[in-house]
Amino acid sequence: MEILARNLDLFRIKEACDTLGVSRSAWYRHRRPKPPDRRRPPRKLQESERAQVLATLNSETYQDESVPSAQTQLLDQGTYLCSQRTMYRILQAEKQVRQRRNRGEHPVYQKPELLATAPNQVWSWDITKVKGPKGWVSYQLYVVLDVYSRYVVSWCLSGYESGEQAKALIASACVRESIQEDQLTVHADRGGAMRSKCLAELYGQLGVRPSFNRPHVSNDNPYSESHFKTLKYHPDYPKRFGSIEDARNHMRIFFQWYNSKHRHSGIAMMTPEWVHYGKDRQIRKKRQFVLAAAYREHPERFVRGRPEAKGVPAEVWINKPTIE
Repeated sequence: MEILARNLDLFRIKEACDTLGVSRSAWYRHRRPKPPDRRRPPRKLQESERAQVLATLNSETYQDESVPSAQTQLLDQGTYLCSQRTMYRILQAEKQVRQRRNRGEHPVYQKPELLATAPNQVWSWDITKVKGPKGWVSYQLYVVLDVYSRYVVSWCLSGYESGEQAKALIASACVRESIQEDQLTVHADRGGAMRSKCLAELYGQLGVRPSFNRPHVSNDNPYSESHFKTLKYHPDYPKRFGSIEDARNHMRIFFQWYNSKHRHSGIAMMTPEWVHYGKDRQIRKKRQFVLAAAYREHPERFVRGRPEAKGVPAEVWINKPTIE
């Protein structure tokens, strides 16, 4: 720029800029006189005034109020600090436009990790709605399921949901299954009946460990959800029940079939009753005997070699931990 300025009399500005490879806009910016120092805008708040506005808006009186509400309340008290727009700018600079008060944080819920290696170690229970004769009529179906065997250890149908009914249902199941102290974990979601005080007292009396889903996590109780799907997708399940007695009769037949006749894919196509009462080993031996005989007669038909009858999984998890 100094060379260009010294030789400006010998060259035109365009030719000089082209020769030196300088843009004309850069030249004009270089020649433009520097602006004088900007003075402080007369309307700008002093730092002490900005601090006062921020402290007022964050005070206990106004921390939950919107900016318009806070300003009008101050006006009603005979105080004017600044305009609403200035209040917003001050809050924006401190990133406090959306929320100024100290908010409580949601607790971190631990993922339930439950293991069952035999029946009556982990139960899962839930409640589902059953449609009645009219659109506004529904019944509550309580089902307690053994996670290892998929056996329905107890159920009931009622016109309403309550912790007292859940307490009676689980208490009777514990007596029927001869549950000992510190033997059983009962898993459920966080519904009102599941978290009721009377049920918590029962768990304490029986020495049963409670377990609960995490909030808004639908797959923490997969066995009960899968069982309800089996119930409602069964070919005999009606769209509606004519009465609560009609529904109870249907459930009585269904659960008898489910426990003693239904071949469950999750337990090697055994029935829940066989697994729950330890008959699955005998059934597996019979299946293995038939497969072995078929293999001896026609080994060429088994392209993968000697067949093996599947057994029940040795362990069943709710949220099996992952090894990183």
